[in-house]
Amino acid sequence: MPRGRNFEKSKDFKGSMKRLLGNLRPWKVFLTIALTLAMISAILALIAPNKLSDLTDEITKGLTPNMNEKTIQEILVDENISPEDKMAFQQFLQNSEKEESQLLVEMDALPDAVYDKIKPTMNIDKIKSVAILLAVFYIISAIFGYVQSFILTGISNKFAKNLRTKISDKINTLPLKYFDQHETGDVLSRITNDVDTIAQHLNQSLSVLVTSITLFIGSIIMMFITNWIMAITAIIASSLGFACMGLILGKSQKYFIQRQIELGNLNGHIEEIYSGHNVVKAYNGEKKASEEFDTLNDKLFNCNRKSQFLSGLMQPIMGFVGNFGYVAVCVVGALLTMNNVISFGVIVAFMIYVRLFTNPLSQIAQAFTFLQSTAAASERVFELLDEAEMQDESGLKKHLSREEVKGEIEFKHVKFGYDDHKIIIKDFNAKVKPGQKIAIVGPTGAGKTTMVNLLMKFYDIKDGDIYIDGISTKNLTRENIHNLFVMVLQDTWLFDGTVRDNLKFNKEDVTDEEIMAACETVGIDHFIKTLPGGLNAKLSDSESISQGQKQLMTIARGMLEDAPFLILDEATSNVDTRTEELVQKAMDKLTVGKTSFIIAHRLSTIKNADLILVMRDGNIVEQGNHHQLLAKNGFYAELYNSQFEKFSE
Repeated sequence: MPRGRNFEKSKDFKGSMKRLLGNLRPWKVFLTIALTLAMISAILALIAPNKLSDLTDEITKGLTPNMNEKTIQEILVDENISPEDKMAFQQFLQNSEKEESQLLVEMDALPDAVYDKIKPTMNIDKIKSVAILLAVFYIISAIFGYVQSFILTGISNKFAKNLRTKISDKINTLPLKYFDQHETGDVLSRITNDVDTIAQHLNQSLSVLVTSITLFIGSIIMMFITNWIMAITAIIASSLGFACMGLILGKSQKYFIQRQIELGNLNGHIEEIYSGHNVVKAYNGEKKASEEFDTLNDKLFNCNRKSQFLSGLMQPIMGFVGNFGYVAVCVVGALLTMNNVISFGVIVAFMIYVRLFTNPLSQIAQAFTFLQSTAAASERVFELLDEAEMQDESGLKKHLSREEVKGEIEFKHVKFGYDDHKIIIKDFNAKVKPGQKIAIVGPTGAGKTTMVNLLMKFYDIKDGDIYIDGISTKNLTRENIHNLFVMVLQDTWLFDGTVRDNLKFNKEDVTDEEIMAACETVGIDHFIKTLPGGLNAKLSDSESISQGQKQLMTIARGMLEDAPFLILDEATSNVDTRTEELVQKAMDKLTVGKTSFIIAHRLSTIKNADLILVMRDGNIVEQGNHHQLLAKNGFYAELYNSQFEKFSE
């Protein structure tokens, strides 16, 4: 993380989400089904408390003596009940103000004829039907929740796969300029981290948002339908807690943002110090680096302490909001029950509604946080997908095959700059005959590698033209041009795989004998034979393979490609002097019959070149072979002799 980097937020939340949802259009039917199921699941969860209230009331009736006015009158006028039993019942009624436990004892002592009339009776059939209906609601709600989660998981992963495919296709159409201007880590982060963030947060936030909003609005409606006094009580009690939460969130947000800034500063300092650890040690800078680290660490500690303390209050406050709501509902509900305004089941239902009312708010806040991260990640992905692509070459009909190429290349008044304000190649002219070995030399920044990039059509020239066998590269596709060249670069590249796979990269019709012959030519055959498994040995970034050995393997790979043109960009810079001599001999064999371009800083490696182009400030200032250029005693002679000045001193 760069130093001083702020906590990343979306630049255009609304626009990003609109485009993101637009890209979900292929799955809109399944997305609609999933969100509808989530809504239905929430609605069923809202209806269930009312049925639970009915079940509670029905059970309560079954536990309460049947002593209403109608039943009392029926007992007193019933001719089948003896006068003594009626007198005992009247005596029981006179004591009905006693405590409930004592009253139940006295009720058990009543005559059977009276007790049978007032004893508690449960309507088992009705209780069973309500319980079954309640179970059906919860089961269907759970099934719908599972199905919508399954659908959304599938959609989010398919969407991520689709995005990665688009990015992969896009990368193959991006000009080299894009990769020169963007760090590799940034590009990889867009492909991996950002796409994963979109997939995960999209899956979590959409269903949570729909469910939570439905529960929040639905719980308010259901509470007012059930009892408006209890509804107002629950809302006021919960609102007090949410007001406290809002105040804490407002104060903690600045600490969270500052924490990201301080974390970026600390990470940047650590990266700088440890990447340049040798320099710090050499200049005795440990004390100063340690003091700066302590300062940055203290700032991060203070921000962490404040932000985590305030965020740590959220959970207790959420618990307080819920408990305070329960207490308020129970107190007000008890008063209303005493006055026969509501039944006990309504209190039970409201305790569930309080939970359904308070929980969605925190879930909605979390979902919006996820959506904010999703929007920020999608912006980075869409920025990559919106980058200007290389020109479409579908209309180019010219083609050169490897077998028909003679090997002639001509540069005519080539002009190029990475931007319009800074022209690097001003007027480059050169003609290369078939089979010649061309060396391009010059100081750093002279334009040597740039010329190779233009020849390979990695960049489009501003003016002038480049011809291959008389055909302009403007009329040839990049794929066709790349097929005619083999490049061996200074930076080696080996992927995780076998030696065989690395050497015959993208070329299938190669035998093991041909591979070993190429390895023998460059002097790497003995090393390969010592590896466990030989050509079947697995390669990785193991330290057992030296940089020079890796370079020799890439040179062998180039030999196997056997293209008519060869480009060596500092290909021998990572090998020792003895190995360089062996590689030089191998290159002499490799370049026979091929037109080759060699970029080198060590001028001793290009003495046998047929033509040496000396570049300075984007132009060719001298050209000729080694002896001709030394005889001129010009810029080339100055460069060549400068290599030996330190030895003469």
